[in-house]
Amino acid sequence: MAAKISYNRENYRKIRAQFEEKPLLARAEAEARRGELWEKVPGVREIDLKLSDTGLKLFAAAEKGKDGLDGRIAALKKENAELRNRRAGLLREAGYPEDYSDVRYECSRCGDTGFDGNEMCQCMKKALALAGYESSGIAGLMREQSFDNFSLGYYDGEDRKNAEFIFCNMKNYAENFLPAKADNVLLMGGTGLGKTHLSTAAAKVIIDHGYDVVYDTAQNIFSDFENERFRRRYDEDEDLTSRYFDCDLLIIDDLGTELTSSFTVSSLYNIINTRENRRKPTMISTNLDRVELRRRYADRITSRIFGEFFTLCFTGRDIRSKKLEE
Repeated sequence: MAAKISYNRENYRKIRAQFEEKPLLARAEAEARRGELWEKVPGVREIDLKLSDTGLKLFAAAEKGKDGLDGRIAALKKENAELRNRRAGLLREAGYPEDYSDVRYECSRCGDTGFDGNEMCQCMKKALALAGYESSGIAGLMREQSFDNFSLGYYDGEDRKNAEFIFCNMKNYAENFLPAKADNVLLMGGTGLGKTHLSTAAAKVIIDHGYDVVYDTAQNIFSDFENERFRRRYDEDEDLTSRYFDCDLLIIDDLGTELTSSFTVSSLYNIINTRENRRKPTMISTNLDRVELRRRYADRITSRIFGEFFTLCFTGRDIRSKKLEE
């Protein structure tokens, strides 16, 4: 049984509207080109009008009864073929390609509708993925960071073995991602060890598979919670935080860089607890070690993180520093 996918609702609404418009635009542009031919190439208009009467001619042929019907239909086909050939010749003589007034769909498979039969077409899946990159918050990073360009050459000895283990786990996690079954993940380690690269790579694969990913820094996320609390005093409809609860995967980057307060700690607990109850996975990356996390956050949070998150610990020397030395 195929896994259910759940594209970001707003992205799906926008892309669906675009695909409803695309075939209409393609047909309108074809009609405009036909009008140009009618104006500039004598004889084309008359041929097109005759061809447009084919349906009526078929109906009239059928009305005459079954006797001789095959012959009448064959004659119509011959007449239409001669008309098309004459039309093609007129266009060539005038310097136009024979298919100049044909409808030009961007996707010949689905005719720009976004669906090939009952299945979503690959062209629409691609459009939704591109929209997903933008709504995830890390479109720029995704253009630069992937599993394909993650280099293990910057790690040595045991650090390399550890990096290989983490790489394989992250790639497997992304390629087999199912929201209701995926683990929560904690990425720990110092700066410049590949946490952002691999979490970005995972986000891209998961989005490409049709899931809604939100990726942001802890500082920005908690700022949204703070702003929403303030703004709702004046605007009850203001909603800055629902996406952190609703998305299929939430990636919180750089936990610990935010200004910690009772409010941010409460917001973090709310995120983790709500998403856990909804069976939606969360990925957290942090430069803090276990001792620092326990000191910074309440026991009810750290016990959840260390008890319910699959932990991957990055080791080694800052890759950014190594690159500068090259």
